[in-house]
Amino acid sequence: MNSRLVAANVLVKVLSGKSLTTALENAWEQVPDVQERAFIQALCYGTVRQYYRLEFILNQLLNKPIKDKDVQIKALALLGLYQLNYMRVKDHAAVSETVAVMKKKQWAKSLLNAVLRRYLREQEQLEALADKHVAYAHPDWMIKAVKADWGSEAKQILLANNQLPPMTLRVNTRFCQRDVYLNLLAEQQIAAGELTNSDQAIILSEPVAVEKLPKFAEGWVSVQDAAAQLAAQLLDVQAGERVLDVCAAPGGKTAHILESQPELKSLLAIDIDTQRLSRVQENLTRLHLHADLLVADAIQAKDWWDGVLFERILLDAPCSALGVIRRHPDIKLLRRADDITRLQTLQQEILQTAWGLLAPGGTLLYATCSILQQENELQIEHFLQQNNDAQEIPIQADWGIKRPFGRQILTGSQSMDGFYYARLQKK
Repeated sequence: MNSRLVAANVLVKVLSGKSLTTALENAWEQVPDVQERAFIQALCYGTVRQYYRLEFILNQLLNKPIKDKDVQIKALALLGLYQLNYMRVKDHAAVSETVAVMKKKQWAKSLLNAVLRRYLREQEQLEALADKHVAYAHPDWMIKAVKADWGSEAKQILLANNQLPPMTLRVNTRFCQRDVYLNLLAEQQIAAGELTNSDQAIILSEPVAVEKLPKFAEGWVSVQDAAAQLAAQLLDVQAGERVLDVCAAPGGKTAHILESQPELKSLLAIDIDTQRLSRVQENLTRLHLHADLLVADAIQAKDWWDGVLFERILLDAPCSALGVIRRHPDIKLLRRADDITRLQTLQQEILQTAWGLLAPGGTLLYATCSILQQENELQIEHFLQQNNDAQEIPIQADWGIKRPFGRQILTGSQSMDGFYYARLQKK
């Protein structure tokens, strides 16, 4: 199977509404070679990341728009433009190999050839024009939302979204301490360093396949962004407590909680998605950990709750995920402006339900991977106004930004994803 054809078909699926992760996973059935997979993944991620910029440039090169029914040809044109500007692919190879995908459609081959060769002739002017009109490579509504919330910080957030994210590890201290694992990495000639916000966090100089990480299969380490690693620290679970992890998949925070406190009375992790919850079990199995897993709708607690209150609850709320765009660039294509209000309502319902399961004196940690105030500090402000038995426990830290309610990490700050945390205690 031609790698550029595979990439084009993946991009077509993303443009039709499927997640990039899912589209790539489905494509791997046709691509057994590891190196070819790496090329396809880099090509797809990069093209999606720069989609709005590439589409703008493509429109300058066309005499008339490509018809909707020919979306595969549009996808190939975008992939070709990405190769020419962003990848270490020789120009003649990028053009010829991309054009060659259209074996039987002569008009499509001619169109692709003309577009890509004209781009090479006019590259400097076209890129300057793109810098002027679509420098951020985001949809307009998203740019406006980020600017409305973060003003002068918005430019840096949007630019950070277009950067490759670092690969950050969480050391499982049940097996070894961070300095020991750093030595193991050094022995494998994998360059890495500490991150100060977590005693378990390691950042790699360059991403590597997890199979190359020492003792990965044995559970000594996990891949997890440093911002997500703060959840277990902030929840601060104690021995003998009952813990509830709401919307737990894919289970990184679940595992970290168990690693940090092996003497819990119980930990129940729930998620509404069966397939995603299976990933939680896979992670726990590799890490030699145990939790009670349950496919459940967090809002319908009457269907699954046993009536015994929890001392600690982690609510990693469903959100717009605008804080993790650099890891999931398809968010820019898949998320819509009207999703935010719908998500805000869902967050309120889940938060209110979870609050009813918390014991007096207990702690609930509200978390999102969003940078929008509507999903974060304004959500907590509204909740505190509606619940007299709730009080905020301020988070004192040298990371993120103190907000009127909770603490916000902006994308890229201290090598972290965009994240929000607020800690609540039941009076």
